[in-house]
Amino acid sequence: MAGVDFSRLPSVDRLLAEDAGRALAAQFGAREATNALRAALDDARDAMKSGAACPAPEAVLVAADQHLAARAMPSQRRVFNLTGTVLHTNLGRAVLPEAAIEAVVEAMRHPTTLEYALDGGARGERDDHVRGLVRELTGAEDACAVNNNAAAVLLVLATHAKGRETIVSRGELIEIGGAFRLPEIMRRANTRLVEVGATNRTHLKDFEEAITPKTGMILKAHTSNYIISGFTKEVPAPELAALAKKHGVPLFDDLGSGTLVDLSRYGLARERTVQDALKDGADLVSFSGDKLLGGPQAGFIVGQKDLVRACAKNHLKRSLRLDKLRLAALEATLRLYRNPDTLHETLPTLRFFNRKRPDMCAQAQRLLPAWQAFLGEGWEAGVMDCASQIGSGALPLDTLESAALFAAPQAKRKGKGLDALAAKLRSLPVPVIGRIAEDRLMLDLRCLEDEATFLAQLGSAA
Repeated sequence: MAGVDFSRLPSVDRLLAEDAGRALAAQFGAREATNALRAALDDARDAMKSGAACPAPEAVLVAADQHLAARAMPSQRRVFNLTGTVLHTNLGRAVLPEAAIEAVVEAMRHPTTLEYALDGGARGERDDHVRGLVRELTGAEDACAVNNNAAAVLLVLATHAKGRETIVSRGELIEIGGAFRLPEIMRRANTRLVEVGATNRTHLKDFEEAITPKTGMILKAHTSNYIISGFTKEVPAPELAALAKKHGVPLFDDLGSGTLVDLSRYGLARERTVQDALKDGADLVSFSGDKLLGGPQAGFIVGQKDLVRACAKNHLKRSLRLDKLRLAALEATLRLYRNPDTLHETLPTLRFFNRKRPDMCAQAQRLLPAWQAFLGEGWEAGVMDCASQIGSGALPLDTLESAALFAAPQAKRKGKGLDALAAKLRSLPVPVIGRIAEDRLMLDLRCLEDEATFLAQLGSAA
């Protein structure tokens, strides 16, 4: 350390007096600018101790600017989802339609009639903003909305099975992402789980033999993220509904993701819709808003009016309710379902499902030169067929034909080349998230709509 002359470093006051220093203070605030300059000077001193030259004032100001820019960057950032999973839980699930985005912006800018009835000037109910639409679209007698489907399940059980027993098939004791386990939710709702049947086969008589005066509810849970195949049997919903009615207990059908349209028209296997569950005789049905529905995070409870209203009046409901922004987005999303013929254009989730492989192959060929330039030497690059998946526990075995750009390291890049490439893509201004499989990095193009931004940043990085 002897002989290092730190006096040549500019002072913080001198740096703040520079045009660039004043600009930093104006943009980020005097305190933030001062702290950033001090940190940059500390880094300079450490570098000088190791033999580096004294930096010019301009270099210190640039370092402080970079530090402040990094601090100002939001932690939740836009990314390109090229993983091949359309409803990617870690990437925010459904992309909202433009109508929902506009509704949210309007609700953010102004006071709204969240709980205010204009006809009469009295206090209103926030569920009223979506209740009518959900009833119209599903045929349910009534509906209420909560934070997510897990909350809907909790609220139904806590309202109608608290202190009583809930009967569930062993093959439907689900665990979904984040270690959400149905038995745990039931315990939190203070209802006793009664398992019936075996993992792979459950019969109607198993349910009937389990019904006692303590039974509060029969629960049918959608196995959203797994399939039991082979020597299997489950009790059809209409038979469960008849049994529940015979014994005077409600049947609760938890659909998990839930959908309001027949997905087979988009090349997917037909999934039971909310309307199907109600027609099958369920007294209560719950489903998500941010998965197959294509809206913001939410959970719905629909069904018989008296049972739904009891849930809405439960004091727990206040802890699970939606704010004005998500209600605005939900209402706008649900309105799109009034025109099912254009839904595949107006709803991003269905638009992604509906993309055709030839269109994505053509897109891949357009992007290939920029992708090759970005990779540089030492990489094999090209276009390949691949399969996209739905994600978020919806239709776990169903895939969609897709196309991807790929990169495979040549011999001299073996080892950590793919991980380094994935990290480089994540460091772009709009991070690109792909997937590594079969010794190559793949960018599935099913969810790539902003081709211009993607191309521009590839070119800049190259």
